[in-house]
Amino acid sequence: METNIVSVLTGRSADPPEPAHPPADLTALFREHHAGLVRLALLMVGDRPTAEDVVQDAFTALHRRLPRLGADVRLLPYVRASVLNGCRMVLRRRKLASRFRPEPEPAVWSAEAAVLLSEDRREVFAALRTLPRRQREALALRYFLDLSEAETAEVMGVSRGTVKSTTSRALAALAGKLGGTP
Repeated sequence: METNIVSVLTGRSADPPEPAHPPADLTALFREHHAGLVRLALLMVGDRPTAEDVVQDAFTALHRRLPRLGADVRLLPYVRASVLNGCRMVLRRRKLASRFRPEPEPAVWSAEAAVLLSEDRREVFAALRTLPRRQREALALRYFLDLSEAETAEVMGVSRGTVKSTTSRALAALAGKLGGTP
């Protein structure tokens, strides 16, 4: 039997370890959840190309880290949190950039988007964009992606109670902006 110099020096095998999550898991995850994650990112960042970039970056990073992730890591919450963090980063960059340049004109809805979205949905979307980041994230995860309170808390990195109170305050704020009852 031939000894490998790497294994002698490091005490570890020179062969890369088998990934805990086979690439087929990642492919299935992408096919099943890509559209929903793009919608989540779109809700957070406000434009489709950026939303698609954020989701693609999240999947690319997940693919790179796949061999190092343990078997106990649940991939869907991991990639959701990654998308949410990517959206936060985009929004931070935009905020920083806005300090050095004038405020851009509001986004113009394309003819296709105008046909697809009713006036009520556009009003809700516009009101949602005015909420603080954490409230917007809680509503998007809880009601747009239809996650449970526990799943929402896991993705946001907060407790279930925080999700409940943040969601309640966000719904009340939206109702106030839209002239309805929470």
